[in-house]
Amino acid sequence: MALSTLFCTNNFLFSIRNIPYSNTFTPCSTYIQHNNHSKKKFALIKVASVPSQPINFEYLEEEFSGNGVTFEGVGDSCIAKMEMKNGSIATILLPSGLITSYKASMWHGGSVELLHTSVSEGEYGDALIQGGVSLNFSFHTDVGEVSWSPNNWVLHNVKGDAEDSIQIELINRSSNDTVGLKYIVTLENDALNSELEVSNSKSLPLQMTGSILNHLTVSTPEATYALGLERSNYCSIAPIESQFIISPPDSGQEEGFQKIFNSSALKRLFPRWATKNQKNNEVEGSQTGTDDMAGEEMDDYKPLREKISLVYTNAPRGFTVIDRGRRNSVSVGRNGFDEMYLFSPGSSFEIYSKYAYICVGQIAILKPIELNPGAVWRGGQYIHNPNL
Repeated sequence: MALSTLFCTNNFLFSIRNIPYSNTFTPCSTYIQHNNHSKKKFALIKVASVPSQPINFEYLEEEFSGNGVTFEGVGDSCIAKMEMKNGSIATILLPSGLITSYKASMWHGGSVELLHTSVSEGEYGDALIQGGVSLNFSFHTDVGEVSWSPNNWVLHNVKGDAEDSIQIELINRSSNDTVGLKYIVTLENDALNSELEVSNSKSLPLQMTGSILNHLTVSTPEATYALGLERSNYCSIAPIESQFIISPPDSGQEEGFQKIFNSSALKRLFPRWATKNQKNNEVEGSQTGTDDMAGEEMDDYKPLREKISLVYTNAPRGFTVIDRGRRNSVSVGRNGFDEMYLFSPGSSFEIYSKYAYICVGQIAILKPIELNPGAVWRGGQYIHNPNL
C-alpha cells in the first residue's frame, strides 16, 4: 500500500482508501470529482472553481514516470515520488500539491525524515491530511471581485534525472484564466526546493496574500533551537491557520474544517474568506492582546520550547533549525518573500508526538504582494540538508 511512501512519521495512520476524500484538502480539483458534503463546506466562501475530472493514474504513470519518478494511486488521489540515487526521497500528493515527505540522506549512509505529516479523521468522517509543505495563497482586487485560492494542481512536466536533480512542474489557473500559477518542486541530493511563479493577465492590479508553510519534524520543541535570527525584527500574531496546518488543541475552540473559517487569524491570511458572523471568542481576544507585540530578536541561538507565533519582517534570507534530541539540523531559506513566519506549539506535548514539529513559513501577510497587469512574480524557498 502507498501509505509507506506517503507518510513517514510516527503519527497515527489509518486506511484512507475506504474514506471519501473531501475538499478539506483537495477542493474543486481538476482530478477529483465533487461530493455532496464538500459542496456544503464551501458554502461559506466564494471561491472560483473549474469543472473537475477523476484522476487518470494510468496516464500519469505512462507519460511521466522514469528517471527517478514513480506514481502510485491512493484512493481518489495520487502520489508522485521522486527518488535520487543517493537515497533522498520526496513525495507529493496530487492534486492538492501537498509535499508529504522529504527523506534526506545522511552522512552515515541512512536517511532521516525532515517533514512532519499527520493523518486524522476530519469533521465529516473524511481523511484530514495536514503538515508537510503546503501552499496557501489568495488573490483579490481592490474592487471586491471574487477571491480565488489555488488548490487544484495539474501535473504539467517532469524534468531531470536521479543523478543530479528531479523537477516536477505543476500548473494552476483561475476559472477565467486571468491568474496563472506554476509550482516547481525540485529534489536535489541535499535540498528540496519549492518555487512559485504567478502571472497576472487581468486589466487590474492583483493582491496576493498567503504562505508556503513547512512542518519540520523534531523530537520536541524543548530540544529545538533557531540559529541565525539575532537582530531580526518581529511581531507576534495569533497562529496562522489553513486546511494544512497542524493546530495544537489549545489554539482554538472548534475542531475540523469550520475552525479554519472561524479564526481571527484568517483575516490576515485570507482576508476575504473570513466569516461575517465571527464571534468575539477567546481566540480573537488572544490575538488582540498579542498583535501589537513587536521587538528585535536578541538571541542568536533561540530556544523554541515556548509556544510562539511570530512574523519576522526583517530577517536573514536563511537560518538553521537545530534539533538536539535527534542530533539533526536543517536550513531553511527564501527568495521573493519579505516576511518569514515561525511557529512552535511548545514543549508541553509528548515527545515524537503529533505536535513534535516546528512550522516555518515564507509569507506575505502584513504586506501583500502587488502584481500589476501583465506582471509576473517569482518566489520560493529551499530546505537544505547540511548533514551529508
